[in-house]
Amino acid sequence: MTQNAVKRVRTLFLSDIHLGTKACQADLLLDFLKHIEAETIYLVGDIIDGWRLKAGWYWPQAHNDVIQKLLRRVRKGCRIVYIPGNHDEFLRDYVGQNFGGVEIHEEIVHETADGKRLLILHGDKFDVVVNNVKWLAHLGDWAYDIAIGLNITIGWVRRRLGLPYWSFSGWSKQKVKRAVNFIGAFEKAVVNDARKFDVHGVVCGHIHAPVIREMDEYLYLNTGDWVDSCSALVEGFDGAIELMRWTSLRAVETMLDDELEELRSAA
Repeated sequence: MTQNAVKRVRTLFLSDIHLGTKACQADLLLDFLKHIEAETIYLVGDIIDGWRLKAGWYWPQAHNDVIQKLLRRVRKGCRIVYIPGNHDEFLRDYVGQNFGGVEIHEEIVHETADGKRLLILHGDKFDVVVNNVKWLAHLGDWAYDIAIGLNITIGWVRRRLGLPYWSFSGWSKQKVKRAVNFIGAFEKAVVNDARKFDVHGVVCGHIHAPVIREMDEYLYLNTGDWVDSCSALVEGFDGAIELMRWTSLRAVETMLDDELEELRSAA
């Protein structure tokens, strides 16, 4: 895709943006949204990080711009469906309602242009830690914030050495989860649950692990996140679904410089 090109798609799936946190890559998301036009947008949970906002308010202009850009899409005729996750679980009290044209659903079935039915949900209900040991989930969230801080410094050093961008926070999180076979178990649980419905597959988020794969004749699609992966799923007008990543090195480098300067000023 060229710098100024706009990709028109039937459906866009986004999740785990985590607005309200320093980890959120809002600038990259805004740039991505400039280049994507969709008839329908599904926000698949953890769009706003209520956990982090309760601990301390952080809401820079770029985060507000993301919300405003999405609301402008609604005013221009785009359908937006919001599926709350665990970090924005406060919105589950409003399931079935409509805010500014944005529909709130617990989960929903989407039909692709080629007739495939896809169950859309966030996925936290399959996470044993989130559901049964919430204090541990919050502790893990805090540890991940520390990893994000290290990520800024490591990224800056790697860039100075001429090395490509690499996410320490993403690597460490995935390593820990693989150590307990978390991702594999999560994916199997999601697909097994989808068997209860008359669907061909499932779209989810939650674990920040973007992928498209077939599991036991079911499609498993994970949107990823806008913390490490900067990824989204898009459906073309033929029904084909593609995983897109928007980790522009130039944009990432600029943000690393800005964030490192912010850390120096605060020190």
